[in-house]
Amino acid sequence: MSLEGKRIGFGLTGSHCTYDAVFPQMEKLVAAKAEVVPVVSYTVQKTDTHFGEAAAHMNKIKEITGKELITTIPEAEPLGPKQPLDCMVIAPLTGNSMSKLANALTDSPVLMAAKATIRNGNPVVLGISTNDALGLNGVNLMRLMASKLIYFIPYGQDDPVKKPNSMVSDMDQLLTTVESALQYKQLQPVIIERK
Repeated sequence: MSLEGKRIGFGLTGSHCTYDAVFPQMEKLVAAKAEVVPVVSYTVQKTDTHFGEAAAHMNKIKEITGKELITTIPEAEPLGPKQPLDCMVIAPLTGNSMSKLANALTDSPVLMAAKATIRNGNPVVLGISTNDALGLNGVNLMRLMASKLIYFIPYGQDDPVKKPNSMVSDMDQLLTTVESALQYKQLQPVIIERK
């Protein structure tokens, strides 16, 4: 399926260790001639870590997409009726944001963009990166897996020995997952073995 001309929202939340895996996928969407609309959570905007400074991450996203970042809930609201997206991607999706999305909490620009996209009957693609997918957050993961219009980048345990509850999406499958989601199909297998 061609992504040329498709408006793809790309939301990032605070799993800073995953950005290096996500930025190349954002570049692939741009190379496929999709219009990539970047949306960032407050954590992405304000948190410096040993994985990089917030300002550098924001600049990188702007450089890749050629667009101003959506950084507030009011800026994300028009993605509903006025400037709809064909698909919304959230990658990485932290356990914190996953639990909020699963329970209909909309307290960040990324979650507002997802809510707006679902309101329009369009797909939302999730690329999880959470240390508690098989812990307390498991119920939220399963709630989202059973939800209409929600599709997952295939995911698996990233370190079963040291972090047995942790699961991370294989971000290299982001583009293919988006193509499937635009046809309202979940890319399979959704649960994979990761090395």
